[in-house]
Amino acid sequence: MNINATLIGESIAFIVFVWFCMKFVWPPLMAAIEERQKKIADGLAASDRAAKDLELAQEKAAAQLKEAKAQAAEIIEAAKKREAQMIDEASEKAQAEREKIIASGHAEIESERNRAKEELRQQVSTLAVAGAEKILERSIDAAAHSDILDKLVAEL
Repeated sequence: MNINATLIGESIAFIVFVWFCMKFVWPPLMAAIEERQKKIADGLAASDRAAKDLELAQEKAAAQLKEAKAQAAEIIEAAKKREAQMIDEASEKAQAEREKIIASGHAEIESERNRAKEELRQQVSTLAVAGAEKILERSIDAAAHSDILDKLVAEL
């Protein structure tokens, strides 16, 4: 094979093409590739950071949930104590009211008893006067007197 002008011309054209590509085409391609690599690396780093942030957020949420449960338990315990206190207060009030009602009932019973005694005294005095009148109207006879007295006792 002969080296002729065509082969030399093609070699020169190829060298010019390679030089042109290396001078004008290769740098933008390399810049685009490097930029893309940087974006990918940044994206991976961001996803790692996001995964760590998610893990931290989950731990923080779990801690807050645990704290909230503890606070809820404290609130429930305080409510139970208040409930017991209110029940005790209500029981004391009810006991005081019960004693007041009982005292009122005793006073009412005592006043009713006194009123009944007074009525009985009045009735006995009336019956005694009536019995004395009947005894005086009759003749003085022991059997007659006992009969009247028996009637008086029966009326009482």
